[in-house]
Amino acid sequence: MNGKVNALWDAEHPVVLCPHPCFLGPGQPCDCLPPLRAAAEQLRQKDLRISQLQADLRRPPPAPAQPPEPEALPTIYVVTPTYARLVQKAELVRLSQTLSLVPRLHWLLVEDAEGPTPLVSGLLAASGLLFTHLAVLTPKAQRLREGEPGWVRPRGVEQRNRALDWLRSGGGAVGGEKDPPPPGTRGVVYFADDDNTYSRELFEEMRWTRGVSVWPVGLVGGLRFEGPRVQDGRVVGFHTAWEPNRPFPVDMAGFAVALSLLLAKPNARFDATAPRGHLESSLLSHLVDPKDLEPRAANCTRVLVWHTRTEKPKMKQEEQLQRQGRGSDPAVEV
Repeated sequence: MNGKVNALWDAEHPVVLCPHPCFLGPGQPCDCLPPLRAAAEQLRQKDLRISQLQADLRRPPPAPAQPPEPEALPTIYVVTPTYARLVQKAELVRLSQTLSLVPRLHWLLVEDAEGPTPLVSGLLAASGLLFTHLAVLTPKAQRLREGEPGWVRPRGVEQRNRALDWLRSGGGAVGGEKDPPPPGTRGVVYFADDDNTYSRELFEEMRWTRGVSVWPVGLVGGLRFEGPRVQDGRVVGFHTAWEPNRPFPVDMAGFAVALSLLLAKPNARFDATAPRGHLESSLLSHLVDPKDLEPRAANCTRVLVWHTRTEKPKMKQEEQLQRQGRGSDPAVEV
């Protein structure tokens, strides 16, 4: 029989009978029963597993997990002060196109002007974003004088405070949504200057802020980045080179505040008289203790916003052509 066991099953007794002469003898119970049963069980299990895998291959793949509907997300209120300059439109176009990638976002654009300008009004109308257009002029005493470096006086203070006023009580909008968020609205407020560079990921990091969330900012303070130092999920200090003993040594782009917290603290505002570098602290000191800050961006190990600046254009050729009466057409908006 070619050395193979011809195992026969007794119909009345579940005993393997082996006729092979090398065993106990024809018709006698075979002592190879346990290994035969083990081998048979292994084959049965393999066949069962193959059948399961074949069934899995025929089964349609599960539907991917669906992200929350936009209506279920907290709204991100992005506050952006802006002022007239040659690169203003370029900066706002770049920022608006980043913001357009973020669901459930409301842009509060605040001009440093007596009223709305056609350039900004037209850009907002074409942006496709949900927006509120505000305007307030910086008082003369707070404005930079000719030749002064930008760090001498805090900028955008009146504009950011105007946005806070609108969030708390509404009124004064010159375009877009006129009414502030109704009571109980879930949201977060972020102060985004028009010359920074923002990753879309940053906005999802801040969306579920409960109090004040924080993260690093790249290319700021003379460093590769500034930001909180985190240990065991809590902020224990700050990586900064300039005046590290400030109450909150963070950049304006490095934090977001829950809307509910801002509404619960009506006196929390930016102080135009704050010393250099203390503008952020003038607001945050009314809202939270440093130990209660919420680290984001992988415990503040990822940079998702950069303090970039557009180079001021050199207009020597333009000025020369203007003196010759051949300057660029002022009707063409840049």
